[in-house]
Amino acid sequence: MTAPNSRERILPRLIEEEMQQSFINYSMSVIVSRALPDVRDGLKPVHRRILYAMNELGLVPGRPYKKSATVVGDVLGKYHPHGDQSVYDALVRMVQEFSLRYPLIDGQGNFGSVDGDPAAAYRYTESRLTRIALAMLEDIDKNTVDFQANFDDRLKEPTVLPSKIPNLLVNGSSGIAVGMATNIPPHNLREVAKAVELLIDSPDATIADLRKAIKGPDFPTGAFIYGREGIKEAYETGRGRVVMRARAQIEEKESSGRSQIVVTEIPYQVNKENLVKAIAELAMEKKIEGISGVNDESDKDGMRMVIDLKRDAIPNVVLNQLYKHTSMQSTFGVIMLALDKGAPKIMPLKQILERYIEHRHEIVVRRTQFDLEAAQAREHILEGLKIAVDHIDEVIKIIRGSEDTAEADARLRKRFGLSEKQSDAILNMRLAKLTGLEIDKLEAELKEVRGTIKDLRAILASKPKRMGILKQEMAEVVEQFGDERRTEIVADQGEFTVEDLIAEEDMVITISHT
Repeated sequence: MTAPNSRERILPRLIEEEMQQSFINYSMSVIVSRALPDVRDGLKPVHRRILYAMNELGLVPGRPYKKSATVVGDVLGKYHPHGDQSVYDALVRMVQEFSLRYPLIDGQGNFGSVDGDPAAAYRYTESRLTRIALAMLEDIDKNTVDFQANFDDRLKEPTVLPSKIPNLLVNGSSGIAVGMATNIPPHNLREVAKAVELLIDSPDATIADLRKAIKGPDFPTGAFIYGREGIKEAYETGRGRVVMRARAQIEEKESSGRSQIVVTEIPYQVNKENLVKAIAELAMEKKIEGISGVNDESDKDGMRMVIDLKRDAIPNVVLNQLYKHTSMQSTFGVIMLALDKGAPKIMPLKQILERYIEHRHEIVVRRTQFDLEAAQAREHILEGLKIAVDHIDEVIKIIRGSEDTAEADARLRKRFGLSEKQSDAILNMRLAKLTGLEIDKLEAELKEVRGTIKDLRAILASKPKRMGILKQEMAEVVEQFGDERRTEIVADQGEFTVEDLIAEEDMVITISHT
C-alpha cells in the first residue's frame, strides 16, 4: 500500500457522518435561501431578487414593459444562480391577480389563468413593477437595509426590502422546505394597516383586540369563509384550519322554468376547469343526482359557472352535495411559518405584526440618519459658499493671484479655515452665483437646510415621533392601495348531516298484518 501524498487534502470519514452533515447543510440552505419568506418583507430570496433587479433595470410604472426573458436573465446573471424556470415561475405568480391579493408585477401577455392554463414562455411575455411594488422598494437607496455580496462577490444585493407594505400578511406565502412548510393566507390591506396602527398605539393589545381590525383572510378570488374558530386558532397559535366555500346562487331559467346553480366565485387556489370536470363526472356517475349539465360561461367581465338542474331536482340539496363532494368547499391549512432573524418560526398574528413594526421603525431611523448626514453635508458646503460671498473681493483676488488650482485651493483653505469640500465648491462656483438674487437664494437654502437638520434631529431623539411617522406612512399606503374586502366571513353552519343531502319527499308507508 502506497503512502498517502502529503499534498492531497483527502480525509477519510464515515459516510453516515458525511451524509448527516451534508443533509443538515442542504436543509438550512433550502430553509433560509429558497423556501421560506422573511417575516419583515414577506418575500423569499427569489422574489426579492426579481423585484430588486427590475427596479435596477428601471422597469417602473409609466415606463415601457420589457421582455420577461430580460428580467429572468438579469436575475440569473446577477443574483440567483439557479434554474431559469424557477425564476420565471416566481415572476409569473407575482403577476397573477388570482394568486396575489395585491400583485407586485404588472404583466403584459399570457400569464396563466384560474383554469390552470400555463403562462406563455418568457420570450413572449413582458413585465414591469406595479406601484405597490415600488412602495416595497421605497428608500432602498438611503442605506435603510443591509446589503450582502452576490454569489460571485461582484455585486451587492439587499438582504431584505424596506417594505412599506406589510407584505407577509397582505399577500401571504406558501412553500415547502425540508421538514417544514409554510402556508400563510392573504389579507386585506386596510385591515392589516388598522391592526398595525392599533399595535403602535397599544403595544399590549391582545389577539382579540387585533381581530377587531383583521376579520380574517381575504382571498383574491373572493368567495366565503365559513366559521371564525379556525381563524381565531390560527391567529393565536400560528396554525389553524379555514373552511372556504364558493359563492353560488340558485336562479330560475326563464326559457324552461328549471333551476340552475350559478357559481361566481370559487375558493382560493381551486382550479376552475378541474372543478367543472369533477362536477360533470359526478353527475355522469350518478354520485350527485339532479344535474343535467355544466357550462363555464366565464368571460373578461368575470366568472360564471352554470350548473343546470333537472326538473325534479331540489336545488339546495344539489348545492349541499356539491359542497360536500367537490372543491366548491375546501380547506386552507394555515401555517404561519417565516424566518425571524434567520431562524424559522411559527408565529401568531401579534408577533408577525410586531416584527413588521420593528422593521419599519428601523427603516425610519436609518432613513432619517441618512437624510441628516446629507443635510449636514449640504449645510457644510453652503456655509463655505456663504463665507466666499461675504468676502468675494478677497476670494477673487486670491484665485487670480494663484498659479494653479492647487495653490488657490491651499490659500483659500488657509485664509478662511475652509475644508477641502468647501474650497472645491468655491472654486467650482459659477460667476452667475454672485448676483444679488442668487445670494438671497443661497441664504434661504442655508436657513431651510438648518431647519431640516433640526427636524431630523428631533425625530432621532423621539421614539413617539418615529412611531407617528410609521402611522402616517401606513395611512398613505391605505389611501393609495386600500380596497374593500372580497371574501365574506359567515358563521359556521356545522358539518353536513345526512338530512342536508337527501331531498324531502312525500312517502306512503304501508303496514300489513300477517
